[in-house]
Amino acid sequence: MSILSKHSKLERNATLLLIASLAVVTVGGLVEIAPLFYLQNTVEKVDGMRPYSPLELAGRDIYIREGCYTCHSQQIRPFRDEVERYGHYSLAAESMYDHPFQWGSKRTGPDLARVGDRYSNEWHVQHLIEPRSVVPESVMPRYGFLKDRDLQIRNFETHLIANRRVGVPYTDEMIENAVADLRAQADPDADTSGLEERYPKVKLGDFDGNPNRLTEMDALVAYLQMLGTLVDFTSYDEPANLR
Repeated sequence: MSILSKHSKLERNATLLLIASLAVVTVGGLVEIAPLFYLQNTVEKVDGMRPYSPLELAGRDIYIREGCYTCHSQQIRPFRDEVERYGHYSLAAESMYDHPFQWGSKRTGPDLARVGDRYSNEWHVQHLIEPRSVVPESVMPRYGFLKDRDLQIRNFETHLIANRRVGVPYTDEMIENAVADLRAQADPDADTSGLEERYPKVKLGDFDGNPNRLTEMDALVAYLQMLGTLVDFTSYDEPANLR
């Protein structure tokens, strides 16, 4: 009864109740947050993940600039219907180099987390030029103008430097070769040995159908063709509820 009596006094005293509530919230918060300061990384790394190549990074910038993320998420949730349609559920490590991430909260179009290698470069270009020519029910606007815009590559190494400052592990070698790597990835005749060593599993070749010109279309298609292709998901078990 003595404990209940003291608790009754606490409930009747607004100031005391407020102080006690703040104390409980503070202790609970410290218990949950303090351990995080002793962890170097809260995201479990997975084999295959790497920073974006310069051309992929340029394509991602265009993807964000054109608002593609407002209709296409890049997050497959661990539900049977999503896994069966899109592929393996998304891993946190797949977004570890994204600033900002592209999870999205709305899907007017399909999720793009695993769109890489599902369609040819030609399909992507045609889809961006005239969406309804390949997907009749599409409500996506046309992005054909990307094929007529030269990709701005002057001082592109500054993009890699900016990303390194927020934690993306771009090396000095990657930064030094940024412009050369950007050009080489979309040039069928270029020597890509250094590029492939720096960025494993990088997609190579002409992306927009015009090897004589480096365009924003090249960059965007290169980015799309990379999505979901870096991690070998055969080594990851599905949760029991998805089997």
